[in-house]
Amino acid sequence: MTHPLAGFSRPTARWLRVVFGVIGLLSLALGYLGFQQLRLEQPNAIHDVYDVLYYDLQLFVLSAEPFQQRGPYPWQLEVARFTAPLFTLIAVVEASRLLLAAEIRRLRARRARNHALVCGDSQFAHMLADRLFADGERVVVVRSEPFGPLEFRQRRYLGVIGDPTRADVLRGAGLPRARTIYACTGDDDRNHAIANTASHLVHDRRPAPRVYVQVHDPEMCLSLQARRLGAAGSSRLRLDYFHVDDIAARALHRHHPLRPAPSRPAKVLIAGNGTFRRALLVETARHWRARPARAGQPAPPLHVDLVATDATTELALAASRYPFLTTICQLSAYDVDLDGLVRLPQLAAGGYDRIYLCPLDERTGLQFVLDTPALWRAVASAVFIPVYRQAALAAAFHGDSRHDLLDEVHGKLRLYPVLTRACDARLIAEDLTERLAEQIHDRYLHAQQRAGVRPGDAPAMVDWSHLPESLRRANRAHVQDIAAKLLNLGCVVAPRHGSTGDASAAGRAIDDRVDELAQLEHERWCRERQGEGWTYGEPRDDARRQHPALRPWHELTPEVQEQNREEIRALPDVLSDSGFELIRLASAVPGQRKGSADDAA
Repeated sequence: MTHPLAGFSRPTARWLRVVFGVIGLLSLALGYLGFQQLRLEQPNAIHDVYDVLYYDLQLFVLSAEPFQQRGPYPWQLEVARFTAPLFTLIAVVEASRLLLAAEIRRLRARRARNHALVCGDSQFAHMLADRLFADGERVVVVRSEPFGPLEFRQRRYLGVIGDPTRADVLRGAGLPRARTIYACTGDDDRNHAIANTASHLVHDRRPAPRVYVQVHDPEMCLSLQARRLGAAGSSRLRLDYFHVDDIAARALHRHHPLRPAPSRPAKVLIAGNGTFRRALLVETARHWRARPARAGQPAPPLHVDLVATDATTELALAASRYPFLTTICQLSAYDVDLDGLVRLPQLAAGGYDRIYLCPLDERTGLQFVLDTPALWRAVASAVFIPVYRQAALAAAFHGDSRHDLLDEVHGKLRLYPVLTRACDARLIAEDLTERLAEQIHDRYLHAQQRAGVRPGDAPAMVDWSHLPESLRRANRAHVQDIAAKLLNLGCVVAPRHGSTGDASAAGRAIDDRVDELAQLEHERWCRERQGEGWTYGEPRDDARRQHPALRPWHELTPEVQEQNREEIRALPDVLSDSGFELIRLASAVPGQRKGSADDAA
């Protein structure tokens, strides 16, 4: 998106229009006074006041009959006969710009480069485009419904009207040169069609664009992520599927980190049957796991009570899909509805650091919280209510200090706008590839620290946020090569359902071929490093891009070989943390010779 007047800010453009308006009025006034003075001097040429008005208006069309006579003319007329045509010229240019604005925007959208392309008419698509523009991104929007005349002006969109699943429409929005593509229509099938069209349009462009496809069913989203993970090497697109609940749940703990009192265990209550509860449970556990432990003390467990009509079933499903939940949290289930929540002795005892209410009907849930003071008394910080359609009401509660319209009950009530928080391009960009790569790096850090390597001793011995981009790419390449490893094993990735038989078969497949897969991974890493200009050298020298592990597998030290084996053995655990498991379908596929992350760093 760009400003209607390129090179000018909105206040500057407004002041220029005011100046031009003043020039027009001044020209009209001076022309009138000048012709009145000329009428006194040449009564035969200008007979009455109507002639004065007529000739005054003629100044704006670059002509006036009294100028056929030789001067001199009054000074007012001398000024007006130049400023009036100037005003006319400016008016013609502005009118032409307005008439051609749509065509200019269309051409600029088609020629856009390194921009974010947002496809869809949904509320989420509108909010995402606004957020991207507010963050300084160049944005092009593709919509089926026409933009309103004020929408272009106020939002300053570069927009294309048409079916976002058609190649000619996406080409007109500059998709072949886009940096990021968001498919955010209200229909999943249309979102998939946009991704398919994008795949054909980008060809082998380098660097490959990122495509993010919104999926409205959380279970389907996880299944599609699994299928994409198993096909990561088949397309140059950096493709990921996302659900707004997952993004908003990650954002919640960044905006509102859980900080319990140090004198007692942390307790959280999640109530309701809404879809947000599982994403909230998983991300709360991950947030708690990532907290730095006190010196010499293990991190205390997090107590989580789930209250819903199907609480026992939901906790069993969540724990089977994400096994780390039971190691991080002490989980308790209470199979009652919201009305039964008030009668639970656990609520009367209080002591909760935070309460999350996730009803199926957000209006009913909000009414329940507003009418139930027992919830306010039972929580130390706040009762959070995720809302999808009532973002305006959330703003009424939680505006700035001068614009709060409603009482937050001493800060005990927090309406959490899910769509607003999910419109965070940085969190959407932390896709499955990025999260798995970060997890692989974290495992590498812990293994190296157990081996006695201290943080900072090597370029890779830093947190992910401080890791050099070249090493981040190495971790991402390791994730994107998972498909090749699975093909060698005869395994596929699927959402985890707690079935240990298939997982054991996949584990045995890894154990049976761990040396071969570790060698393939080392060969892949060598090709990647050499492609970036690294060569063999001892000791390691990052300035000269020399590394002692850049040599054939049989020449590696046993320690480096074992490190590669550990990366292969860790694959099931890495996938398990994100809710996936390995399923063995067949024997290894013959003839596959495709193969770590950070390095043997």
